Amino acid sequence: MSRLQVRTWQHGGVTAATPFPSFPTGADDPAGSADAVLLGLDPEQREVATTLRGPVCVLAGAGTGKTRAITHRIAYGVRSGQLMPASVLAVTFTNRAAGEMRGRLRALGAGGVQARTFHSAALRQLQYFWPRAVGGDLPRLVERKVQLVADAGTRCGVRLDRSQLRDVTGEIEWAKVTQTVPADYPAAALKAGRDAPRDMAEIAQLYGAYEQLKRDRSMIDFEDVLLLTVGILQDRHDIAEQIRRQYQHFVVDEYQDVSPLQQRLLELWLGDRDSLCVVGDASQTIYSFTGATPDHLLDFRIRYPQATVVKLVRDYRSTPQVVHLANGLLAQAGGRAAAHRLELVSQREPGPDPVYAAFADEPAEAEGVAARIRKLIDAGVPAGEIAVLFRINAQSEVYEQALADAGVPYRLRGAERFFERAEVQRALLALRGAARSAGNDPLLDDVVGLGAQVRAVLSATGWTAEPPAGSGAAREQWESLAALVRLAEDFARARGGATLADLAVELEERRAAQHAPTVQGVTLASLHAAKGLEWDAVFLVGLTDGMVPITYAKTDDQIEEERRLLYVGVTRARLHLTLSWALSRSPGGRASREPSRFLNGLRPGSGALAAWVGSPAEREVAERETRRRTPRGSARCRVCGRTLTAAGELKLMRCEDCPSDMDEGLYGRLWEWREIQARAQRVPAYCVFTDKTLVAIAEAAPAGSGELAVIPGVRGRKLDRYGAEVLAICAGQAPDAAGGADA
Repeated sequence: MSRLQVRTWQHGGVTAATPFPSFPTGADDPAGSADAVLLGLDPEQREVATTLRGPVCVLAGAGTGKTRAITHRIAYGVRSGQLMPASVLAVTFTNRAAGEMRGRLRALGAGGVQARTFHSAALRQLQYFWPRAVGGDLPRLVERKVQLVADAGTRCGVRLDRSQLRDVTGEIEWAKVTQTVPADYPAAALKAGRDAPRDMAEIAQLYGAYEQLKRDRSMIDFEDVLLLTVGILQDRHDIAEQIRRQYQHFVVDEYQDVSPLQQRLLELWLGDRDSLCVVGDASQTIYSFTGATPDHLLDFRIRYPQATVVKLVRDYRSTPQVVHLANGLLAQAGGRAAAHRLELVSQREPGPDPVYAAFADEPAEAEGVAARIRKLIDAGVPAGEIAVLFRINAQSEVYEQALADAGVPYRLRGAERFFERAEVQRALLALRGAARSAGNDPLLDDVVGLGAQVRAVLSATGWTAEPPAGSGAAREQWESLAALVRLAEDFARARGGATLADLAVELEERRAAQHAPTVQGVTLASLHAAKGLEWDAVFLVGLTDGMVPITYAKTDDQIEEERRLLYVGVTRARLHLTLSWALSRSPGGRASREPSRFLNGLRPGSGALAAWVGSPAEREVAERETRRRTPRGSARCRVCGRTLTAAGELKLMRCEDCPSDMDEGLYGRLWEWREIQARAQRVPAYCVFTDKTLVAIAEAAPAGSGELAVIPGVRGRKLDRYGAEVLAICAGQAPDAAGGADA
């Protein structure tokens, strides 16, 4: 039976898809025909694009081109004259997704369409109508909600540590998006099965104090933006009608993540009309803790019996091997969302099988993952096309350390916002100044082309053609500027004849929407933060029972959401997928952990080594690594004797706050040597040795290669390359006296 016949048998007559380019021929020509927008769409995407009237529900699996389908739908409607650009409001959930949608619509000739997040659209309406509906200026937005919750705790005499502050803030947000007032919180939280971080009555008290503090300080938070907009539209029918005259057609992406409050706002925007297109996948509902529910998506046909329903199941993102694993995960699922699951059909050529790997402990897992990433990069996979995904952010430290030891650049998703970085703000200021100079900037004399002009302007702010040597901070700043250069080059290709002034407008729009360009480096992110993103290679780490599913997932619904979270992680991978777990937390710990129950029946075998699927060479490496890491007793602080678990402490073999016996002079000499090495190799200093490794060397003062080799971060390749020079420095000699390592 052919591959096509297999797909038809499994999926009810799905025909072969038409290959499509990034942009259909003529699609980026605003004067082109409406039919040009339809070129390259598969049959189901084409049905979405051409069904412009009445309610439409698009059930779109991961990687099936849903954004392509809905942007082409809007563009087809605009080009065919059936939709006026200003009458369409497209709503999604993240600034990045909204920015991507705006970019695609511009390229398709539908640049006048508004594409925003729920909060952005509501805030814009609130700012415009507040003077008329309420009077005066709109209260200012809370910048640091956690600080306000801390102040509420002080007012109530309740002391909250950092984690409790975060958790209580999350409970307040949940209460507000579910439209629960403080007095009703305990009953509502109990009914919803919330795992409250403190006594529910106490949280209700904190919630009430938080609301009172906002009133006292004339402030509103993000949830208030939605609540106040809903309140105005409910009370002021004249304002509601004005908005309905403005927006007559609505598109909602990621509809499975809509909260009751967002659904109420959408209903008020719509009024009694039904010109609504929703897109979603119940199997990707992973934000129920914020109040999101797939019920609105699953009940769409009940609310709109006449709705057109289109299913997108052709997966253009992932290989058949990755898709097979994703389908297998959902095949074991239960609950209402599982009953509506979509079975994906890969449209790509076959690729490598997913790799399953068990390790002795978490540091060993991190080192193994870093080694495999290094191998992928050496084989030509860009670092920016690789991601390490974990269940909770606390898992990131050991991977940061391992990647640094392996000389692999990385970036933490969810860290400081791109447009808030000082170097980015200086660069934007310089670009705006150059745009205003209108050809009178001496930096741009004889410089032709937008990309070259941007490189010339940014050269004055620190950008160079090659990345700098030196500290991680210098490299991070260079990567930020390099991201702006790449964005300018992409913008110039998409907009022929674009000028610096055009780019300045684009950057300002991106800054306002926090739609940042991509910074190169391996991505470290939580599974939740990875939603909506994709990479060539994905490493799903820490997949033990108790982590995935997380230990506090108790009910059937909570456990099924954990399964969906793993499904989201799997479907981020285009080609390479590795799933790994550690049998114990730290070296010497008891190997009592079990791999995630979600992998039962999917991973081959059940033992640590039997669970490895890969080439014979990879298996040999795994066996050797496991033998090397065989536990011989718990790692303990050499000062106080406490068991060590954190990656940095394991490297130093002592607690962070225990006294150090470091030789300061030796550390200084090692630091200077590292700077020289980094400059010579044109890499960040941490790619030679991390700060923690230098401290560990200076504390141990090794006299021979055997003593040096046992220091974490000085093994294998680094020991061979730098060992002789490091030992010479420790012996008080100049590095060259040892013969010099090949740099």
